[in-house]
Amino acid sequence: MISRRRVLHTLTLLLLLGLGGCASWFSDDEPEPEVHLVKVEVVRAKLMEQRFLLFFRVDNPRDSDLTVRGLEYRIHLGEMLLTEGEHEHWFTVGPKHSAYFKVPIRTNLWPKVRDLVKLLKKPEQPIPYRLEGELETGVFIAHYVHLARKGVIIPADLIPEHTR
Repeated sequence: MISRRRVLHTLTLLLLLGLGGCASWFSDDEPEPEVHLVKVEVVRAKLMEQRFLLFFRVDNPRDSDLTVRGLEYRIHLGEMLLTEGEHEHWFTVGPKHSAYFKVPIRTNLWPKVRDLVKLLKKPEQPIPYRLEGELETGVFIAHYVHLARKGVIIPADLIPEHTR
């Protein structure tokens, strides 16, 4: 008859060996995916509520599929926080490919209208923006990819010719 102590030692050894294999799941040397905000589309603009569609591109530099679970984001224009939120949307990006997805947002820019007017006073002057957040990936175990993108927009480039 096998003693309890021997069974406990065997189970502990099997557990440790099994967890050693799991540790390799986290020491992934593959490059991280990249996320880019490629377009912002105005859906509706009222005084107290604005609706936009944010268009994102996810680049998968890996040799295997990338499963995206969702996105947590914050977008700043200058020092002003324009919007923040979470978007849960599962999709897969093939190896060495890109995929696009859109995030509907709703915000109220009325409290920030003075700051926006100051930024837009000179339409030819570039305005810095920042995209921050985390992309959640993985099928069984979540992996979070930190996002930090900076750039500039030139408001005059977004204004149609007939309204200048």
